[in-house]
Amino acid sequence: MRIAYLGPEGTNSQEALMAAIRGQEGHEQVPMATIFDCITAVQEREVERALVPIENAVGGAVAATLDALAVEADDVTIVGETIHPITTCLIAGEPLELTAIETVLSHPQANAQCAHFLRTRLPQATVLAISSTAEAVRRVATEGGPQAALGPRLAAELYGGEILRAGVDDVAGNETRFVWLAPSGTSAGERGPWKTAVVFWGVGAEAPGWLVRCLSEFAFRGVNLTRIESRPRRQGLGRYMFFVDLEGRASEDPVAEALSAVRGHVEHLRVLGSFPVA
Repeated sequence: MRIAYLGPEGTNSQEALMAAIRGQEGHEQVPMATIFDCITAVQEREVERALVPIENAVGGAVAATLDALAVEADDVTIVGETIHPITTCLIAGEPLELTAIETVLSHPQANAQCAHFLRTRLPQATVLAISSTAEAVRRVATEGGPQAALGPRLAAELYGGEILRAGVDDVAGNETRFVWLAPSGTSAGERGPWKTAVVFWGVGAEAPGWLVRCLSEFAFRGVNLTRIESRPRRQGLGRYMFFVDLEGRASEDPVAEALSAVRGHVEHLRVLGSFPVA
């Protein structure tokens, strides 16, 4: 099985993938330049699976994943999830004092997860966002100079980086939730308990109480919501799409009844997947 992940080699995504498939054989790990590329690879059947981050305990939702799943990936479904602990290191190409660091590179999510460390320990450094934590480490390890990267230990080992500080995350016990993606129609298995992820937006969203009416359809039927997130639809201010995770399987009552009722309030509702809880 070919499995896409956010590359290059050495990212948190690869660490999570390696942990998830440990002990299994026959998998080819396929690094991609962006999360969007991972999802597109599944959509176009270039790979059988992708493992992409969807939310972090500190940095919150991963916007690139939510946006792509909502509007760019009609033929992709979530078939599983896994939770991976995140330990971020400050890595350079050579031994450096913190006061000598002028620039810090990393993925925006890692920058957000280490924001307090950056403010208090590296106030003089310019923080730059690039495509991945591993690319940041590869760059500073190759170029050297007064710059450092935020990334995983795996990347330092792969690219020969010098770990200046380990565990610089703002919150101890930081975790990222990753989702398994597959072509639509792929079975998510039979073991439970189950979770369903949906996204909706629609006509009437500007009216008072519209979102309450939508969410009440779940409450009336005893369906528990475990996460709700809003993202702009990119069609002007005040236009949002709403991502909801809920307990249960989309095909089973009362979840199916609730989803049917919500469709009566919205312009668009899509089930992103029903899958076993991690």
